[in-house]
Amino acid sequence: MKQASSPFTLIDQQQDLDLFASANKDVSWLALDTEFVGEKRFTTRLCLIQIATANGNYVIDPFNLDNLNGLLDLIVNPDIRIITHAGENEYRILYQQYGIVPSNVFDTQLAAAFLGYKHPVSFRRIAENELGLRLDKTLTTANWESRPLNPSYLQYAMDDVIPLYPLMQQLEQKLIKHGRLDWAKEEFALLESTDYYEKDPHAEALGSSMIKSLKPKEQICLIRLFQWRKDQAEAKNYSKEMILPAKQLGAIVRGAASGLDALLHNRRLPERTIKKYGALFVDMYQKPATDEEKALIKKIEKEEAEDPMDEILQEIIYLLIRYRCLELGITPAFVMTKGTLRKLKMGLDDTTESLGSGWRRSLLGEDIYHWLANYDKLELSIASGKIELVVR
Repeated sequence: MKQASSPFTLIDQQQDLDLFASANKDVSWLALDTEFVGEKRFTTRLCLIQIATANGNYVIDPFNLDNLNGLLDLIVNPDIRIITHAGENEYRILYQQYGIVPSNVFDTQLAAAFLGYKHPVSFRRIAENELGLRLDKTLTTANWESRPLNPSYLQYAMDDVIPLYPLMQQLEQKLIKHGRLDWAKEEFALLESTDYYEKDPHAEALGSSMIKSLKPKEQICLIRLFQWRKDQAEAKNYSKEMILPAKQLGAIVRGAASGLDALLHNRRLPERTIKKYGALFVDMYQKPATDEEKALIKKIEKEEAEDPMDEILQEIIYLLIRYRCLELGITPAFVMTKGTLRKLKMGLDDTTESLGSGWRRSLLGEDIYHWLANYDKLELSIASGKIELVVR
């Protein structure tokens, strides 16, 4: 069934937003979606905010508004349930640009993960499966910055928010039926914490696959290069790729070790870039490491020779996790990935701490939890026709 067009109110004046906020201050739920543009800029531009409440449907155009305070007050009100699908993106923008987090979340994508849906699941699929709706997705790459707003674009934008309340009702009943509502609430609560949206300022460098293969001095240079690129992008509101493409970073780091002349004669690097910044790049390499930088490179995961036995062990544990998840109809990747197991082996993850009292420990059971908590002591034993995982 194709979703029928629904009336909505366009809000593009401050006084209208204030009236909207006043009229909806006592609602029990508010469905939220946004349209934003992040390409070619450092700071994402919020272009539209779509809202549905028991009082009606609204499209908020923020471009000419003095502030969003009235709406933000509703979002942080613990008496109003905020309903989203994959709302992490919306909440991250609101936190980064307005310093707020929601207080009472229901996210349909997270809820669906506890009910047998592959994670992540698209809104289109879940709306069709649960509500029998067919949503038009032909405008996924629309230019939401263009003004005046196209009426068909606005209706399209509203189609992603109007079904959220009935979808929430449907999923919540299923979660209750399967005894998993509390599990889902644990995941929702993460979206209500400011810690969830805080990032390590060096996360990009530490997560780089390149950095593992570099020498310490090169690692320091790469960390500085990542930070410089980020600072330049933020100052100019350009994307980081517009400042310096990621594909050039390795050549710069390795070339800087041989000095400015080596950078200038590297055919993989634009001459204009090196003439402008080459001396700075060489300085990044030559400048002694600070204590903070020395501590930082200790966090970098080292490349290790492959251990076939350990790979088999990881595979067995992951298969057991998958089996348990499939028994309960929960997507294994939502519970734990192979990457998490690898980090656990390296002592780079607090997985067992998060499993300690949460829904994942309840789902996996004490045996699997015990193996994960003692992963560094775990061995595979095959004897007398038995295959066992043994903690030595």
